[in-house]
Amino acid sequence: MSFLDQLKSQANALQSQRSTQQQDLAGRIAQTEQACETIWRYFNELARQLNVIVPPGPTLSLDNRQAWPEMCLMDFRSDARKKFWMNREVYDHVSLGWIINPREGKPLATSVSVNFPPDLERVTHRLSLGQIRHERHEVRHPEKSSLLALRFDYQTQAFGSVRATADHEAGEVHFRAANLRGFEVAQVRHPVQRINSVLLDELARLIVGQAGAFL
Repeated sequence: MSFLDQLKSQANALQSQRSTQQQDLAGRIAQTEQACETIWRYFNELARQLNVIVPPGPTLSLDNRQAWPEMCLMDFRSDARKKFWMNREVYDHVSLGWIINPREGKPLATSVSVNFPPDLERVTHRLSLGQIRHERHEVRHPEKSSLLALRFDYQTQAFGSVRATADHEAGEVHFRAANLRGFEVAQVRHPVQRINSVLLDELARLIVGQAGAFL
């Protein structure tokens, strides 16, 4: 075999490999789009049903000492956003959001004071994670003017969400769930082949406070 023939053989092998890779990628893109469509339809229907049911919310506290009143989940809304990727329009993410509100009455105006770094970090993180309306004030000694504590005046209302972000190249969907069982973030990736109503039912169970095998 001449050297030119060797180069032709090498080029043919590379072309075959690239063609296979392109076909595999096209398959993953199609499956990921189908998975996102499944999530989008499921979230739409789930929002409609939960807005009627108004399920109980998680037990909440900013400082692990002062408990919030009994909460409920309300005003569920679904959303889907797309993007252009590899010269085509595909799903970027699908999301479901809701308000965590007192079951009885309106959000309460209250406050929490912290004076140690770990407590401050915990409270500020939870305020941010829950998207809680608040104001921060310095509490100082009346005579020495030294800083005694930081007081956060806030409303007992927070927000929960699930965001499903598509990874077409990997053929996966990345789920980020905020404030399902308290002020926390849980994340998990699922291959698109696993995404169906059975798996999403496990997520719905977690949202309404039941045990679920989603995470």
